[in-house]
Amino acid sequence: MLFVALLGVLMDGYGVARLPAGDSVIESVALIIVGTILFVLVIPGFYMLQPNQAVAITLFGDYRGTDRVTGLRWTWPWMGKKKVSVRANNFISDRIKVNDLRGNPIEMAAQIMWRVVDSAQALFDVDDYKQFVRVQVEAAIRTIGSRYPYDDFEHLEITLRGNHDEVGAELRTELQARLAVAGITIDECGFTHLAYATEIAGAMLRRQQAQAVVAARKTLVEGAVGMVEMALEQLSAKNVVELDDERRAAMVSNLMVVLCGERDTQPVVNTGTLYQ
Repeated sequence: MLFVALLGVLMDGYGVARLPAGDSVIESVALIIVGTILFVLVIPGFYMLQPNQAVAITLFGDYRGTDRVTGLRWTWPWMGKKKVSVRANNFISDRIKVNDLRGNPIEMAAQIMWRVVDSAQALFDVDDYKQFVRVQVEAAIRTIGSRYPYDDFEHLEITLRGNHDEVGAELRTELQARLAVAGITIDECGFTHLAYATEIAGAMLRRQQAQAVVAARKTLVEGAVGMVEMALEQLSAKNVVELDDERRAAMVSNLMVVLCGERDTQPVVNTGTLYQ
Protein backbone atom coordinates (compact mmCIF):
# COMPACT_ATOMS: atom_id res chain seq x y z
CA MET A 1 0.00 0.00 0.00
CA LEU A 2 2.97 2.32 0.41
CA PHE A 3 3.79 1.56 -3.23
CA VAL A 4 0.21 2.43 -4.22
CA ALA A 5 0.41 5.72 -2.33
CA LEU A 6 3.74 6.50 -4.00
CA LEU A 7 2.22 5.62 -7.36
CA GLY A 8 -0.57 8.12 -6.75
CA VAL A 9 1.99 10.85 -5.97
CA LEU A 10 3.94 10.03 -9.15
CA MET A 11 0.76 10.13 -11.23
CA ASP A 12 -0.10 13.57 -9.82
CA GLY A 13 3.41 14.82 -10.53
CA TYR A 14 3.44 13.41 -14.04
CA GLY A 15 0.03 14.87 -14.86
CA VAL A 16 0.98 18.31 -13.53
CA ALA A 17 4.21 18.18 -15.54
CA ARG A 18 2.32 17.49 -18.77
CA LEU A 19 -0.20 20.33 -18.35
CA PRO A 20 2.06 23.24 -19.55
CA ALA A 21 2.82 21.37 -22.75
CA GLY A 22 -0.84 21.56 -23.75
CA ASP A 23 -0.80 18.03 -25.16
CA SER A 24 -3.43 15.55 -23.96
CA VAL A 25 -4.91 17.83 -21.32
CA ILE A 26 -7.68 15.37 -20.67
CA GLU A 27 -5.20 12.57 -20.04
CA SER A 28 -3.17 14.79 -17.70
CA VAL A 29 -6.25 15.77 -15.71
CA ALA A 30 -7.32 12.14 -15.56
CA LEU A 31 -3.88 11.15 -14.23
CA ILE A 32 -4.07 13.87 -11.58
CA ILE A 33 -7.58 12.79 -10.51
CA VAL A 34 -6.71 9.10 -10.34
CA GLY A 35 -3.47 9.79 -8.49
CA THR A 36 -5.26 12.03 -5.97
CA ILE A 37 -7.96 9.43 -5.38
CA LEU A 38 -5.38 6.73 -4.79
CA PHE A 39 -3.45 8.94 -2.37
CA VAL A 40 -6.57 10.03 -0.47
CA LEU A 41 -7.86 6.47 -0.16
CA VAL A 42 -4.58 4.86 0.86
CA ILE A 43 -2.97 7.33 3.28
CA PRO A 44 -5.77 7.40 5.96
CA GLY A 45 -5.58 3.60 6.25
CA PHE A 46 -2.05 3.56 7.68
CA TYR A 47 -1.44 3.20 11.43
CA MET A 48 1.56 2.33 13.58
CA LEU A 49 1.65 -0.30 16.32
CA GLN A 50 4.37 -0.25 18.98
CA PRO A 51 5.38 -3.37 20.97
CA ASN A 52 2.66 -4.41 23.44
CA GLN A 53 0.01 -2.38 21.66
CA ALA A 54 -3.19 -3.58 20.04
CA VAL A 55 -5.81 -1.95 17.87
CA ALA A 56 -9.48 -2.95 17.77
CA ILE A 57 -10.95 -2.65 14.27
CA THR A 58 -14.64 -1.88 13.68
CA LEU A 59 -16.73 -1.52 10.57
CA PHE A 60 -19.66 0.87 10.98
CA GLY A 61 -19.88 0.02 14.69
CA ASP A 62 -19.42 -3.74 14.22
CA TYR A 63 -16.34 -5.25 15.87
CA ARG A 64 -14.21 -6.96 13.20
CA GLY A 65 -11.13 -8.07 15.11
CA THR A 66 -7.95 -7.04 16.92
CA ASP A 67 -4.55 -6.44 15.33
CA ARG A 68 -1.48 -7.07 17.54
CA VAL A 69 1.23 -7.20 14.84
CA THR A 70 3.78 -4.43 15.45
CA GLY A 71 5.06 -2.04 12.82
CA LEU A 72 3.41 -0.01 10.06
CA ARG A 73 -0.03 -1.45 9.35
CA TRP A 74 -2.83 -0.67 6.91
CA THR A 75 -6.55 -1.27 6.67
CA TRP A 76 -9.38 0.24 4.71
CA PRO A 77 -9.86 3.92 5.60
CA TRP A 78 -13.56 3.48 6.44
CA MET A 79 -12.77 0.96 9.16
CA GLY A 80 -12.54 2.39 12.68
CA LYS A 81 -9.36 1.85 14.69
CA LYS A 82 -9.01 2.17 18.49
CA LYS A 83 -5.63 1.60 20.09
CA VAL A 84 -5.15 0.10 23.54
CA SER A 85 -1.99 -0.68 25.49
CA VAL A 86 -1.47 -4.27 26.64
CA ARG A 87 1.57 -3.40 28.77
CA ALA A 88 1.68 -4.17 32.49
CA ASN A 89 0.36 -1.34 34.66
CA ASN A 90 1.15 -0.71 38.31
CA PHE A 91 -1.51 0.87 40.51
CA ILE A 92 -1.26 1.78 44.20
CA SER A 93 -4.60 2.52 45.80
CA ASP A 94 -5.28 5.27 48.28
CA ARG A 95 -5.53 4.46 51.97
CA ILE A 96 -9.14 3.63 52.71
CA LYS A 97 -10.86 3.04 56.04
CA VAL A 98 -12.53 -0.37 56.40
CA ASN A 99 -14.28 -2.12 59.28
CA ASP A 100 -12.81 -5.58 59.82
CA LEU A 101 -14.78 -8.70 60.79
CA ARG A 102 -15.04 -7.53 64.41
CA GLY A 103 -16.07 -4.00 63.49
CA ASN A 104 -12.71 -2.37 64.25
CA PRO A 105 -11.83 0.48 61.85
CA ILE A 106 -8.58 -0.17 60.00
CA GLU A 107 -6.68 1.56 57.20
CA MET A 108 -5.76 -0.45 54.10
CA ALA A 109 -3.98 0.17 50.80
CA ALA A 110 -2.90 -2.25 48.08
CA GLN A 111 -0.53 -2.44 45.11
CA ILE A 112 -1.92 -4.03 41.95
CA MET A 113 -0.09 -5.06 38.76
CA TRP A 114 -2.60 -5.51 35.93
CA ARG A 115 -2.74 -5.62 32.14
CA VAL A 116 -5.28 -5.89 29.34
CA VAL A 117 -5.60 -9.34 27.76
CA ASP A 118 -8.77 -8.73 25.73
CA SER A 119 -8.70 -5.34 24.04
CA ALA A 120 -12.27 -5.65 22.72
CA GLN A 121 -13.67 -6.15 26.23
CA ALA A 122 -11.56 -3.33 27.64
CA LEU A 123 -12.75 -0.89 24.97
CA PHE A 124 -16.35 -1.91 24.41
CA ASP A 125 -17.62 -3.67 27.58
CA VAL A 126 -16.75 -0.84 30.01
CA ASP A 127 -16.79 2.91 29.52
CA ASP A 128 -13.30 3.66 30.90
CA TYR A 129 -11.31 0.57 31.79
CA LYS A 130 -8.67 2.44 33.81
CA GLN A 131 -11.28 4.10 35.99
CA PHE A 132 -13.02 0.74 36.22
CA VAL A 133 -9.83 -0.80 37.64
CA ARG A 134 -9.52 1.93 40.30
CA VAL A 135 -13.11 1.52 41.46
CA GLN A 136 -13.00 -2.28 41.55
CA VAL A 137 -9.70 -2.31 43.47
CA GLU A 138 -11.25 -0.19 46.22
CA ALA A 139 -14.35 -2.40 46.31
CA ALA A 140 -12.24 -5.57 46.52
CA ILE A 141 -10.13 -4.16 49.36
CA ARG A 142 -13.28 -3.32 51.32
CA THR A 143 -14.67 -6.81 50.72
CA ILE A 144 -11.50 -8.60 51.86
CA GLY A 145 -10.99 -6.24 54.80
CA SER A 146 -14.47 -6.94 56.16
CA ARG A 147 -14.05 -10.71 55.73
CA TYR A 148 -11.25 -11.19 58.30
CA PRO A 149 -10.25 -9.72 61.67
CA TYR A 150 -7.20 -7.51 61.78
CA ASP A 151 -5.57 -9.59 64.51
CA ASP A 152 -6.29 -12.63 66.66
CA PHE A 153 -4.37 -12.79 69.90
CA GLU A 154 -5.24 -16.46 70.38
CA HIS A 155 -3.88 -17.36 66.91
CA LEU A 156 -6.93 -19.43 66.01
CA GLU A 157 -8.17 -17.52 62.94
CA ILE A 158 -6.83 -16.26 59.64
CA THR A 159 -6.09 -12.57 60.14
CA LEU A 160 -5.16 -9.66 57.92
CA ARG A 161 -1.96 -8.95 59.84
CA GLY A 162 -0.74 -12.50 60.36
CA ASN A 163 -1.65 -14.20 57.06
CA HIS A 164 -0.43 -11.92 54.28
CA ASP A 165 0.00 -14.70 51.71
CA GLU A 166 -3.47 -16.21 52.18
CA VAL A 167 -5.24 -12.85 52.26
CA GLY A 168 -3.20 -11.54 49.30
CA ALA A 169 -4.14 -14.61 47.25
CA GLU A 170 -7.80 -14.09 48.08
CA LEU A 171 -7.55 -10.43 47.12
CA ARG A 172 -6.13 -11.44 43.74
CA THR A 173 -8.95 -13.95 43.20
CA GLU A 174 -11.53 -11.31 44.12
CA LEU A 175 -10.00 -8.76 41.75
CA GLN A 176 -9.70 -11.29 38.93
CA ALA A 177 -13.39 -12.08 39.19
CA ARG A 178 -14.36 -8.40 39.21
CA LEU A 179 -12.09 -7.34 36.31
CA ALA A 180 -12.77 -10.29 33.99
CA VAL A 181 -15.68 -8.38 32.47
CA ALA A 182 -13.21 -5.76 31.22
CA GLY A 183 -10.72 -8.24 29.78
CA ILE A 184 -8.11 -7.44 32.46
CA THR A 185 -5.93 -9.90 34.35
CA ILE A 186 -4.06 -9.46 37.64
CA ASP A 187 -0.38 -10.42 37.59
CA GLU A 188 0.47 -9.51 41.17
CA CYS A 189 -1.13 -7.82 44.16
CA GLY A 190 -0.44 -7.22 47.83
CA PHE A 191 -1.08 -4.84 50.70
CA THR A 192 1.16 -1.80 51.05
CA HIS A 193 -0.48 -0.42 54.20
CA LEU A 194 -2.37 -2.17 56.97
CA ALA A 195 -2.94 -0.63 60.39
CA TYR A 196 -5.57 0.26 62.93
CA ALA A 197 -7.30 3.57 62.33
CA THR A 198 -5.99 6.54 64.30
CA GLU A 199 -8.98 6.77 66.63
CA ILE A 200 -8.46 3.27 68.08
CA ALA A 201 -4.74 2.77 67.53
CA GLY A 202 -3.87 3.81 71.10
CA ALA A 203 -6.48 1.54 72.69
CA MET A 204 -5.42 -1.41 70.57
CA LEU A 205 -1.78 -0.79 71.47
CA ARG A 206 -2.64 -0.91 75.18
CA ARG A 207 -4.58 -4.10 74.57
CA GLN A 208 -1.61 -5.69 72.84
CA GLN A 209 0.66 -4.62 75.68
CA ALA A 210 -1.75 -6.11 78.23
CA GLN A 211 -1.91 -9.35 76.28
CA ALA A 212 1.88 -9.48 76.18
CA VAL A 213 2.14 -8.85 79.95
CA VAL A 214 -0.42 -11.58 80.67
CA ALA A 215 1.41 -14.04 78.44
CA ALA A 216 4.74 -13.22 80.11
CA ARG A 217 3.22 -13.61 83.59
CA LYS A 218 1.70 -16.93 82.63
CA THR A 219 5.04 -18.26 81.45
CA LEU A 220 6.75 -16.95 84.59
CA VAL A 221 4.22 -18.54 86.95
CA GLU A 222 4.38 -21.88 85.13
CA GLY A 223 8.16 -21.88 85.46
CA ALA A 224 8.03 -20.87 89.14
CA VAL A 225 5.54 -23.62 89.98
CA GLY A 226 7.79 -26.17 88.33
CA MET A 227 10.83 -24.96 90.26
CA VAL A 228 8.97 -25.00 93.60
CA GLU A 229 7.67 -28.49 92.93
CA MET A 230 11.17 -29.70 92.08
CA ALA A 231 12.63 -28.09 95.22
CA LEU A 232 10.07 -29.73 97.51
CA GLU A 233 10.54 -33.12 95.86
CA GLN A 234 14.32 -33.00 96.26
CA LEU A 235 14.07 -31.84 99.89
CA SER A 236 11.75 -34.72 100.68
CA ALA A 237 13.77 -37.27 98.71
CA LYS A 238 17.06 -36.39 100.42
CA ASN A 239 15.50 -35.93 103.88
CA VAL A 240 17.06 -32.51 104.21
CA VAL A 241 14.26 -31.22 106.41
CA GLU A 242 10.86 -32.43 107.53
CA LEU A 243 8.09 -29.91 106.97
CA ASP A 244 4.50 -30.03 108.12
CA ASP A 245 1.72 -28.71 105.95
CA GLU A 246 1.85 -25.20 107.43
CA ARG A 247 5.61 -24.81 106.96
CA ARG A 248 5.40 -26.36 103.49
CA ALA A 249 2.79 -23.76 102.55
CA ALA A 250 4.98 -20.99 103.96
CA MET A 251 7.99 -22.20 101.96
CA VAL A 252 5.90 -22.39 98.77
CA SER A 253 4.67 -18.86 99.37
CA ASN A 254 8.20 -17.52 99.94
CA LEU A 255 9.60 -19.29 96.88
CA MET A 256 6.78 -18.00 94.66
CA VAL A 257 7.39 -14.44 95.88
CA VAL A 258 11.10 -14.75 95.15
CA LEU A 259 10.66 -16.32 91.73
CA CYS A 260 7.72 -14.17 90.48
CA GLY A 261 8.69 -10.83 91.98
CA GLU A 262 9.88 -8.09 89.63
CA ARG A 263 12.32 -6.65 92.19
CA ASP A 264 15.24 -8.19 94.03
CA THR A 265 14.15 -9.77 97.30
CA GLN A 266 15.69 -8.93 100.67
CA PRO A 267 16.20 -12.16 102.69
CA VAL A 268 15.41 -12.32 106.41
CA VAL A 269 17.67 -14.68 108.38
CA ASN A 270 15.88 -16.65 111.08
CA THR A 271 18.25 -17.15 114.04
CA GLY A 272 15.71 -18.99 116.18
CA THR A 273 13.98 -22.30 115.69
CA LEU A 274 11.99 -23.24 112.67
CA TYR A 275 8.72 -22.34 114.45
CA GLN A 276 9.85 -19.06 116.06
